[in-house]
Amino acid sequence: MTENTPRIVTCPTCATAVKWTSGNAYRPFCSERCKLIDLGAWADEQHSIPGDSVEEDMLSGQLNNSD
Repeated sequence: MTENTPRIVTCPTCATAVKWTSGNAYRPFCSERCKLIDLGAWADEQHSIPGDSVEEDMLSGQLNNSD
């Protein structure tokens, strides 16, 4: 692949092939619609990052205060 050939990625929402270029404002998504669908899934907590929840630490009193 040369520098002038854009990389092709798959839209995480609909699996459409998308050119990864500065001209694609929605990359890695193919459109604003797919970007908003993904944002909605994060807001609905359908996606998450593994790890301990900060809320659990706050409720248990295990956070260290730097005061």
